[in-house]
Amino acid sequence: MPRRLEGLSSFAERLTLLSGWRRALAAVLAGAVSALAMPPFSVWPALALTFPVAVWLIDGASGATRLRSLFAAARIGWCFGFGYFLAGLWWVGSAFLVDADVFGWLMPFAVVGLPMGLALFPAAGFALARLMWSGGARRVFAFALGLGLAELARGHVLTGFPWNSFGYALADQLWLGQFASVIGVEGLTFLCLAIFAAPAVLGDLRPRVGLVGLAAATLAGLAVFGVARLTLAGETEFDPSVTVRALQPEIPQDLKTQEAARDTIMDAYLALSDEAHSPEARGFADATLTVWPESAFPFLLSRAPDALDRIGRSLAPGATLATGSVRGERRADGSGADFWNALHLVGDDGSILATYDKIHLVPFGEYLPLQSWLEAIGLEQLTRLQGGFSAGERANLIALPQGPRFRTLVCYEAIFPEEIARGDRPDFLLNVTNDAWFGHTPGPYQHAAQARVRTVEQGLPMVRSANGGVSSVVDAYGRVVASLPLGQRGTVDARLPRPIAATLYSRTGGWLFLLLPVVFLVVVCIKRSRV
Repeated sequence: MPRRLEGLSSFAERLTLLSGWRRALAAVLAGAVSALAMPPFSVWPALALTFPVAVWLIDGASGATRLRSLFAAARIGWCFGFGYFLAGLWWVGSAFLVDADVFGWLMPFAVVGLPMGLALFPAAGFALARLMWSGGARRVFAFALGLGLAELARGHVLTGFPWNSFGYALADQLWLGQFASVIGVEGLTFLCLAIFAAPAVLGDLRPRVGLVGLAAATLAGLAVFGVARLTLAGETEFDPSVTVRALQPEIPQDLKTQEAARDTIMDAYLALSDEAHSPEARGFADATLTVWPESAFPFLLSRAPDALDRIGRSLAPGATLATGSVRGERRADGSGADFWNALHLVGDDGSILATYDKIHLVPFGEYLPLQSWLEAIGLEQLTRLQGGFSAGERANLIALPQGPRFRTLVCYEAIFPEEIARGDRPDFLLNVTNDAWFGHTPGPYQHAAQARVRTVEQGLPMVRSANGGVSSVVDAYGRVVASLPLGQRGTVDARLPRPIAATLYSRTGGWLFLLLPVVFLVVVCIKRSRV
């Protein structure tokens, strides 16, 4: 063994021999450091340190029986996942302080309980990897396959929560993330796990340097593909018929829910929509499309003709406003009303031209699982809406008077790539959100970064309006055309970027990434058949 690798081999052996609380602590710390790969830090090379640690810990997950070794691996995976999700999602607790008198006591349970629950997925992934484990380089593929399938399940089980999937470590880098146009963030997750776990073999008694070289070549290949794709794309092309002004009003969350503040909030929106921040932005005061964020009002816009009239009079002829708003309808049987987290397109005459109802709702934020039972014991979701929101029925496209059609993504609908591929292809994506719940924490940065990846996957531009978040206009290659930083009140002004031809990811329905786990499984099985 080369002398320079002896120290690494000794370190790997010590990790392998850990047990009890020391092994658990090492796994938690490795998971926590892995969270540095996500925005706003985006230190993606950190995974080349933490994933090998995970592999070495699984090496030590032995037991008197196969079942005991699987349980030992699951415990390591749970600890790794707990550290990762605790360090990456602690900011969720900020939402419980908006209405602290009611929800403040739940914050510690959310900050700790959410990571504890999500950690069950890497626990299953580590156990699955251990089931396929063998000595040598191929255990890296077992690790990538097991944890990759667990990440895939995390994005779908119980409505799914694919937040901070490991593939975003690569996808967040513009030049590495272009391959999402082929295999999506799901495929990048499998690649990410294999690439950054590969250095684990350098700690073996017989280092497989070739695997590390293959991982480095794969990473370099992603970079070359990305640079070539961006170079061939040239400069962003724009639709000359559509100008966009997306608002970032920074209205405090506690004010947004007060009925008494309706005029104050409406005045703020209209003033900001008409405000000229610079000579360059002056022409956008009469933008073709103005966008206001999610749940913009403390009232039902569809039931407020005075507000609609003010909006219509503020728009230039032929212009439209896309705005988030709660929508409500009384039930035909007189038993109450149903409410939706919606987006309305409002015309220059003050009429609502089209409406989209959010389909993918946030558990515990917009509705409660077992709603009636939990409400009966006094619990309620963060929105404090009796009965919770209802889910929309279909992902309809909305057309602007100028022709381009958009697909609406309300809040965290933007983190579900498979949902965008359903139905007809739009000309652009429109994401409205309200990240004021989370203040100046990593949450809004992570949300904006994950939404941006959808543009690369689909080859579609995105217009994003966030209250208390990161607003932007992004082209079809994921390049940010214009944006506002977190915490800054203002507008994002730009012409609408054009879409490009449907990507391979879009044309295949996003399923091409499944080739990777199949290849990993073949590699693992070939090795096992030789043992």
